Amino acid sequence: MMRVLGMISGTSHDGIDVAVVEFTERDGALSGRVLHEASTPYAPELRERLIAALPPAPTTLAEICELDTLIGQAFADAALAARDAVGGVDAVTSHGQTVYHWVDGAHALGTLQIGQPAWIAELLGVPVVSDVRIRDIVAGGHGAPLVSFLDELLLRNRAGVSAALNLGGISNMTVVGGGSLVAYDIGPANALVDAVVVDRALNALGYDEDARIAASGVVDEELLAVLLDDPYYTLAAPKSTGKEHFHLAYVRAAEASIGRTLDVADLVRTLTELTVRTVARDVQAAGIGFLAVSGGGCRNPLILDGLRAALPGVEVVLADELGAPADSKEAIAFALIGWCTLHGIAATVPGGTGARAPRILGTITPGAGPLVLPAPLEGGLRSLVLRAER
Repeated sequence: MMRVLGMISGTSHDGIDVAVVEFTERDGALSGRVLHEASTPYAPELRERLIAALPPAPTTLAEICELDTLIGQAFADAALAARDAVGGVDAVTSHGQTVYHWVDGAHALGTLQIGQPAWIAELLGVPVVSDVRIRDIVAGGHGAPLVSFLDELLLRNRAGVSAALNLGGISNMTVVGGGSLVAYDIGPANALVDAVVVDRALNALGYDEDARIAASGVVDEELLAVLLDDPYYTLAAPKSTGKEHFHLAYVRAAEASIGRTLDVADLVRTLTELTVRTVARDVQAAGIGFLAVSGGGCRNPLILDGLRAALPGVEVVLADELGAPADSKEAIAFALIGWCTLHGIAATVPGGTGARAPRILGTITPGAGPLVLPAPLEGGLRSLVLRAER
């Protein structure tokens, strides 16, 4: 038995999601009890500094160094609170905060996550697995979506074509069926709406809570057509993207192309509809019959209701039905990845990231004592069953 604390701050850059999972393995069958879930917002001044440093804005190595430390300390504090909530953990997997994902056409060439893991290892005294994306990229993959490894294990025994959709800053989807898997980033989920909300200071949250802003606007079909014409959508999967591409200047350029500046409510409504249209289009094209949704966007009623209306023949549910709570699924995925790394198991699926072959992911920072790893698990994982403690 091993308790692993998974941690991530996603492309919404709003805070740190954590999940503690107690894993038990027998003959390649893994079970996981989700003991604890939490989300800790970044301090407002830290989030402001982080957003100000993100592409396409210029920044300095000094600022990146300071943010690496400050975010590492924030992760360490969140990890300590989670550890105390369950009475102890054996290891931590920290995804950190993505600040740049380098994609050139159809190829990912590099990725940078900050949030120095040594702060976590020092405070908790347990090993920390971090820097989990780059090995997949070096092996020819996109380093994303890594959650596809968890998705495949949860969906592999379902009949027909099933998919797991995550709606963070960027929407990504894992499609499983017929003995094959494909996973990729679809496009923006919350990234563009968040950028407008922050830029216009529409609220103190930095996102459109319960779609209140969007609900007061109408879709501008002319702007939506421009947004849907982005060449990214025509690239073949697997593919990845991020806020390097989908950011505030991108929205302003789209408005400039139609020669109008929209009322802010109409703009937010249109950007929300962009997520619905791009996701629904890909779900229909893949012939998906079952769709499990997670991430912050699943709490946006215009998105979730919009998907259900656009996909009348698809069973659209929250990821909770798979045993992975929708709000903490990515943190659970990274707990799983850390468990696999410590047990010598590759935690990628080539069809999910485009890599040449599966790879053991991450770098390990020792805890308070010598690094002692479990015996490698031969043969990999046959199955995974998750259940959440409520």
